[in-house]
Amino acid sequence: MGRLEMFPSKFSDTLPVAEIKISTEALKEKLNAFEPGITRTTLLALHAIKETIADSRLTNEQVSSFDTALIGASTVGGMCLTDEMQRDAQKDTPGSEYLASYDCASTYMYLQKRYSMNGPVNTIHTACSSSANAIMFGARLIRSGKVRRAIVGGVDSLAKFTINGFNSLHILSPDLCTPFDEERKGLNLGEGAAFLMLEREEDATGKKIYASISGYANANDAYHPSSLSDEGIGPYKAMSDALVSAKLDPAQIDFINAHGTGTENNDKVESIAMLRLFGKVPAFASTKANIGHTLGASGAIEALYCILNLVEQELYPGINFKNPVPETGLQPIQVYQKTALTHIMSNSFGFGGNCTSLIFSKA
Repeated sequence: MGRLEMFPSKFSDTLPVAEIKISTEALKEKLNAFEPGITRTTLLALHAIKETIADSRLTNEQVSSFDTALIGASTVGGMCLTDEMQRDAQKDTPGSEYLASYDCASTYMYLQKRYSMNGPVNTIHTACSSSANAIMFGARLIRSGKVRRAIVGGVDSLAKFTINGFNSLHILSPDLCTPFDEERKGLNLGEGAAFLMLEREEDATGKKIYASISGYANANDAYHPSSLSDEGIGPYKAMSDALVSAKLDPAQIDFINAHGTGTENNDKVESIAMLRLFGKVPAFASTKANIGHTLGASGAIEALYCILNLVEQELYPGINFKNPVPETGLQPIQVYQKTALTHIMSNSFGFGGNCTSLIFSKA
């Protein structure tokens, strides 16, 4: 978390961000990706997808097979090219090479072409729950028998479009964000990409199985374009339905990777929903103080944190926390812990009240 360096912004010195310190040009060189119109968003996704495919040991034939799905997510997508998009919107200028990149599906259309994919390809755009929904959709495709495997995840890169837009909502903090703290001032934006390979258990013989996705649910409280209902209707239903999907009781959840944006509305509402569902809330924390809010990528990145929790049997502290919110009294864990973990819940709550909870279980 630090100062914005990769593109000019009047907020570079006033709003901390979690930026990947690799230039777009360097990414092109690293990935051998020089196609016209390629964006930083697509490059970050390509980097993560390459790692996912290599780690899962899929052959080229399996990647391009009709029974391999690619379900991706993004919030900003190609609109990270804010200045180019503004120029292309002027009627007296010729179109640039980036015209096709502004489409929210452009990243996954590029990946589909690069990897000659013939299976289902979809882009999910539900704000901050986007990649959690991509994971859920991929799991449902496998469970329904429509595909044998699914590459699922999300990506978003920092952009003027994002920073200026969130600043207009008055929810960006001038300081390092403090999820669940009484004095929280808002969120810090970040960028990143994360993808998982979901496979049927019988197809994963001989491979390293990191975890299983045992439950998932999506709900929407449809309360406000950018806020959750005061009662936490959407978060409560997403978490409770995910438990039903996993056939688990609330007491069996060992840890919650909270959505925890550090905004006034989210942290209070998520706390109210957790208290209502769990009574005694399990250990929880938000990773957004560490890596920022990566928007459409956050659900997938945080899913990987949950999987690392299970693989390493360890929990990472919610940093920057000082004082609990008086109405709820909840406190995220504040020290690194080695502990026995079997089931972990990950929450992703998006604009428009689109709420998704995933449950990962120890392999």
